[in-house]
Amino acid sequence: MKQLLWSALLLLTTSLANAVEILRWERLPLAVPLRVGEERVVFIERNVRVGMPSSLQGKLRVQNAGGALYLLASETIAPSRLQLQDADDGTLILLDIVAEPSEIGIPPLEAVRIVEAERLSPHLTDDSPTTSPAPPTPLSVALTRYAAQSLYAPLRTVEPVPGLRAVPLRNDLVLDTLMPELPLSYRALASWRLEDLWVTAVRLRNTSPHWLTLDPRRLQGDFVSATFQHPDIGPKGESTDTTVLYLVTRDHGLAESLLPVISPVDAALNLPRSNGDEE
Repeated sequence: MKQLLWSALLLLTTSLANAVEILRWERLPLAVPLRVGEERVVFIERNVRVGMPSSLQGKLRVQNAGGALYLLASETIAPSRLQLQDADDGTLILLDIVAEPSEIGIPPLEAVRIVEAERLSPHLTDDSPTTSPAPPTPLSVALTRYAAQSLYAPLRTVEPVPGLRAVPLRNDLVLDTLMPELPLSYRALASWRLEDLWVTAVRLRNTSPHWLTLDPRRLQGDFVSATFQHPDIGPKGESTDTTVLYLVTRDHGLAESLLPVISPVDAALNLPRSNGDEE
């Protein structure tokens, strides 16, 4: 009888030790409470970088190994937010933590496993209605959308794009040939690459006192696609005088798709000299 009770107690203890709380990531911050002096494990199954506010320095120890985070609070912590960013595709997961004093007799907190919402969706059965898969998003559209979200949307809402990576900008970009007939100033902001396509975000600023309509047919260069953040921009000095242009190129960055800059030529230099000009 004692052996049965001991076996049951051992099984119960093992079950409690191996219990894992499942949290679904649906773009809403996940609450992960902590207790002072008690380590809590968060299984993320991603290669992530951890960002935390400076106020937690010396209060929270974070160890990152093999797709798991080990969180240990050394003192009480007011509600704070950790940012977990996937090192491969940029996916961002937010954790809201708070650390309270430990109490005697309370069982330890369970480990946490974070899964994406779609991973918990039930599988279709043979009797379930089937739908045709949505057509894949064109790469140029995915690139442009990612660039626009990166510049204008909150970081937590940026949709990750597998395989996409940031690329450095060249320092010798001369953009004045894009729309030379319009009074605009240009500045390249950032560039990303996905397979054989590049997208470059270029800031446009109106230097005239008039509204300007932006027409992609005016662009000069070799581009797969061109998208303006706004269809027109306001007069110089107004809050509307700036927008962003997204240029997608194939097999190379923006520099190779621009028209060359032609220096002005003084035709008089090539005229034959008259006898009177000779000394």
